[in-house]
Amino acid sequence: MAAGCNQEEKKVITIPASLQKYTGASMRGTEKRRVAAYARVSTCNEDQQTSYETQIHYYTNYIKSRADWEFVNMYSDEGISGTSTRHREGFRQMVEDALAGKIDLIITKSVSRFARNTVDSLTTIRSLKERGVECYFEKENIWTFDSKGELLITIMSSLAQEESRSISENTRWGMRKAFQDGKVFVPFKHFLGYDRGPNGELVINEEQAETVRLIYRLFLEGRSYYAIASELTRRGIKTPYGYDVWNGTTVSNILKNEKYKGDALLQKRYSKDFLTKKMLVNTGEVPQYYVEENHEAIIEPQLFDRVQEEILRRSGMDGKYSGSTIFSNKIKCGECGGWYGPVVWHSNDKYRKVVWQCRNKYKAKGGKRCSAPYVTEEMIRQAFISEVNKRGDREEKLEEFDEKLWLEMVEYVVVNGDRVCDSWLWHDNRY
Repeated sequence: MAAGCNQEEKKVITIPASLQKYTGASMRGTEKRRVAAYARVSTCNEDQQTSYETQIHYYTNYIKSRADWEFVNMYSDEGISGTSTRHREGFRQMVEDALAGKIDLIITKSVSRFARNTVDSLTTIRSLKERGVECYFEKENIWTFDSKGELLITIMSSLAQEESRSISENTRWGMRKAFQDGKVFVPFKHFLGYDRGPNGELVINEEQAETVRLIYRLFLEGRSYYAIASELTRRGIKTPYGYDVWNGTTVSNILKNEKYKGDALLQKRYSKDFLTKKMLVNTGEVPQYYVEENHEAIIEPQLFDRVQEEILRRSGMDGKYSGSTIFSNKIKCGECGGWYGPVVWHSNDKYRKVVWQCRNKYKAKGGKRCSAPYVTEEMIRQAFISEVNKRGDREEKLEEFDEKLWLEMVEYVVVNGDRVCDSWLWHDNRY
């Protein structure tokens, strides 16, 4: 007879669990679970708005109707995509409160409402799980404390992510097809100078168009982006976003936008991927489409092109462009190629004097400082008038001499030695 047969059977006593596996709470206790709900819709159209309000009403009443639950809060995000949790303030606040120990259970309609990004979904659920916070997805009937919960969530999140990718690709295809057909999209609420017409076309807003024309005029008069911004702010003109204070970047964008001359360049920016939705400047990654004479122009095409030439000219200057006087960035050093600028001598006494000197005079360039002499503003004016007089019969025009108007024709003046007008470069042969 085998030895094992003589052994007595062991007596095993089962000791039931007294604490919850994840929360550590007593299983015999009658303490209510603190419950919150999360609702989200991804667009702001009327149908989605109704769904959003319905979710909030339903989950608020559902939680309060349970005797074993205590209602904590209703968290929500309206008109925000679920592909990332980065910009969903309601969602982020809910997770922070849960991790701080204010919530025991989170209820939401479905996995796709929670997040369409698989990584975000799993990372958030695992963080909550470690703090003893359970999630319940009503549509899929998934409880995250369940042994099969994470597997099901992984599958459902992946399906939701794939659905989001498909929607994004279809949307991009539709937009590119519209671009190919010359369909122009403009953010009318923040686009200065135009309103939306009955069929979505661009219609000039005359009041705003005056501001656009003013910006172009001030720029060609020699003002810098920031000087124009200061002037617009001083006049109390609102920015395209309705702010009181302008900045140079906004002015620059208006000056470079081809829509003001009646054309439209489409797909200037593109979305790199559907998860981050980050918009990047299109430098050739995707096709662009240029629509000529798409709508009525605020700025004449010739004037617009002239502004672009001036922008290019200023960007090629050595040093920061200045528009402080009508001669700013017009006087070039014949010795080193630098630009002359105004300098105040004896600023605090009776010998105060404004002279123009090369900006490289006290700055070594090519191993040595520039030794070009200074010139006075009176010397510049006299040389300028003298040069204008040499260019044909100008008596009639010079009777009402407009220095600003004539300077618009001049690209720059060269100073060599003590000569102010060693050579003049004019914009075209008409002058």
